[in-house]
Amino acid sequence: LSGRGVSYCATCDGFFFKGHHIVVVGGGDTAMEEATFLSRFAEKVTVVHRRDTLRASKAMQERAFADEKIEFAWNSEVTEIHEKDGKLSGLTLRDTVTGETSELPATGLFVAIGHDPRTELFKGVLALDDQGYLTVDSPSTRTNIPGVFAAGDVVDHTYRQAITAAGT
Repeated sequence: LSGRGVSYCATCDGFFFKGHHIVVVGGGDTAMEEATFLSRFAEKVTVVHRRDTLRASKAMQERAFADEKIEFAWNSEVTEIHEKDGKLSGLTLRDTVTGETSELPATGLFVAIGHDPRTELFKGVLALDDQGYLTVDSPSTRTNIPGVFAAGDVVDHTYRQAITAAGT
């Protein structure tokens, strides 16, 4: 349901969810940033997090907790997404403590569970930084091996989206 209720970028797609009930999955800074941004458009934002505390910085947590449109589904994980007429209609949540399931109606889902660049294949071959991104001779896309170039989300610390490869 990507593009039909499921999204990965609040700044890219948030406006399309004006007046919707939006779910943000995650508990770090990215999730709190997405939730607070989306609350501008949404009727309500529910943050689903698998623990009972957030990993986000204190400042980001305080901002989210202070937002009247943001609610939290603690100790929860998404086990299913549901569609109606080809669009997202809701989610099934599983309580990570009790195992009980519940249904959460929603028409928007933003996945903000962090980003690990998929560079395992290149370990020991291409140079990686301490966060696992490929290193390039900026502003070029040259790697440490002549004739091998890298672009997109495997080198991009800022936008972290595959589409940056197309732009590059």
